[in-house]
Amino acid sequence: MRRSRLTGFVTSLLLAAGLGLTGAASAQASSTAAAGGYVALGDSYSSGVGAGSYISSSGSCDRSTKAYPYLWNAAHSPSSFAFNACSGATTDDVLAGQLGSLNSSTSLVSLTVGGNDAGFADVMTTCVTSSDSTCLSRINTAKAYVANTLPGKLDTVYNAISAKAPSARVVVIGYPRFYLLGQSCLGLSETKRSAINDAADYIDTAIKARATAHNFVFGDVRTTFSGHEICSGSSWLHSVNWLDIGESYHPTASGQSGGYLPVFTNAA
Repeated sequence: MRRSRLTGFVTSLLLAAGLGLTGAASAQASSTAAAGGYVALGDSYSSGVGAGSYISSSGSCDRSTKAYPYLWNAAHSPSSFAFNACSGATTDDVLAGQLGSLNSSTSLVSLTVGGNDAGFADVMTTCVTSSDSTCLSRINTAKAYVANTLPGKLDTVYNAISAKAPSARVVVIGYPRFYLLGQSCLGLSETKRSAINDAADYIDTAIKARATAHNFVFGDVRTTFSGHEICSGSSWLHSVNWLDIGESYHPTASGQSGGYLPVFTNAA
């Protein structure tokens, strides 16, 4: 998610994930994917905001050499690699500026998108600065968008990917829960934390449903991030980062390598 959208107190609410093949089947799938081209699409959870080590030529897209697409490419050496994910991307941004690298030779695509469409940067800002009731009201507004509008936006993106790369295995990755509940932890109330986690589950459910309808693989990172949420004492997510507000509520380098990469590798 773009840093300009993630100022104030926070950035986006939701993160990316993966679920798929295991063992020898996973290794075979990754080998097959490496035989063709790999294109990484999506928002800041795929570009690697929060992980550091940004590629200077990526500018405000903040693509990181510690992001899971970059790490997967280094480990598997596909025939080509296009790292198009960009901080701040919405479904419209993916359609307008990220699909040019897709073609009939593309064998693997990864994608995280939807959180910016749903306005969860504003959700988090509201929840940090306002009362429990105002926070919950804003979350309910976002959930209504996810229920009524986001599915159609996702369908449009998924259809475009299939049209441009009809042979590709497409891995759609969701977002993690932010907070480990039931812990003594400074910051938001337990009521807000619980509602934010519920919202992450809500958007992941919506994304998974549309991905499955398009015969794409859904990657669920909520399992790999379990025990590494904010308030866990071993967080793979930034809380509010006053030195770099744009990194707030994004995965750390460990979150990319330990949370996202294994899920994507299993699903690829």
